[in-house]
Amino acid sequence: MPPRVLIPLVVAAIAFWVFSIVDCAVQPPTRHRGVSKGAWIAIVVLVPVLGGILWFVLGRSRPQSASRVIAPDDDPNFLGTLKGVSDQDERIRLLEEELARLDSESDEQPKPGEEKPDETGDDDPRDRRGTL
Repeated sequence: MPPRVLIPLVVAAIAFWVFSIVDCAVQPPTRHRGVSKGAWIAIVVLVPVLGGILWFVLGRSRPQSASRVIAPDDDPNFLGTLKGVSDQDERIRLLEEELARLDSESDEQPKPGEEKPDETGDDDPRDRRGTL
């Protein structure tokens, strides 16, 4: 076999071997099938390419799929804990009443820098000519 083909194959085999060793070492012990974690590391190290192939085909288990997260508006248990629509409508009505009361209070109070108009309706500044 010519060196142009042999050198890239050797480099690829070494890279695969190192990757297999690292992958086997960093996996938690629960992800190792068949034998213990130490035994798999020994197999991958002592049988360079074939050990890596065995690790990926036989020794490495798939991660356990996490349970699907359900959004609150899709969860019937969560929806059952909510109060009825009438309670929400009552709360909205109370908040609207409070907002209307706060608006009416703010309308009665003068803004800073403004004078409160006289209650008599005599707001014409021309009537106050000599009162400065």
